[in-house]
Amino acid sequence: MELRHLRYFVAVAEEGSLLTAAQRRLNTSQPSLSRQIRDLENEVGVQLFERQARGVTLTAAGKVFLDHARLALLQVEAAMDGARRTAEPQRPVLSMGFLVGLEVTWLPHLLRILREEAPEVEVTLCTLSSPEIALALMRGKLDVGFLRPEKESVGLVFKTLAKEPLIAVLPADHRLASRKKIRPQDLAREVYVSSARTSPVLQAVIQDYAARAGIALKAKYEGENISSAMSLVASTGGVSLVPLYAQNMLAPNVVARALDGGTPTVDLALGYNQANFSPLLHRLLSRADELIANVQNQSIIRYVEVQ
Repeated sequence: MELRHLRYFVAVAEEGSLLTAAQRRLNTSQPSLSRQIRDLENEVGVQLFERQARGVTLTAAGKVFLDHARLALLQVEAAMDGARRTAEPQRPVLSMGFLVGLEVTWLPHLLRILREEAPEVEVTLCTLSSPEIALALMRGKLDVGFLRPEKESVGLVFKTLAKEPLIAVLPADHRLASRKKIRPQDLAREVYVSSARTSPVLQAVIQDYAARAGIALKAKYEGENISSAMSLVASTGGVSLVPLYAQNMLAPNVVARALDGGTPTVDLALGYNQANFSPLLHRLLSRADELIANVQNQSIIRYVEVQ
């Protein structure tokens, strides 16, 4: 697999047409583009597009692949920018930390704002657990973090970005998968997989939800993070509770369902150290509301019904 395969795939997915993507975006012929897409599907091992008379649509596997392809291209672009700037050490650097999977939703809009504010800035990225991001912010290792509002985070300021509903994830062939909403009483009778081993804030929200519903959610399996929890869901046949953004990471054999009876939410925040006086950081903070609005209006999250 080469980078051009990812670029071709994203162009076709966004245009919904091999012909349009070939002519408008890629300056190539449709037969050549078709061959490249077939080569990519052979490499991945699954069908990514449904071919139709008036164009193409993404399969379930294609939707998952699209999120990661976009992120991979963004990371390659960031890597090239960083390499080009190694000879210019005086250029500003902004270091950011994300919860696993959140970068797919927030990073494209964030980079757009940063390029407008400081085209020369070098951006460094890392994915960590929420407590690890908070610790890195306190130690000055990160400038900005997308995390939960962690308690006992000395010197940190949190700006709420979203109140994320929790959803249930379960195997696609699970007996509850045919329902639009999952009742808490149904969860109590299933094998429960924890997604909050390294997130005390998320764990507290889940346990509060269980207590209000009068059920006990004792984890038989614990994922190191949300991604590993969903892998355990697929392999054990269990169920897990995760924030809505985790739909970005759904595998084709795992589905998401809304929760019935007072959907719990967990706060997502932009965190920074109040002792960080970086002008670029504060210019970014001044546009935080714009960032929130852009994500809400153009999010690539595939939402389930949550009301």
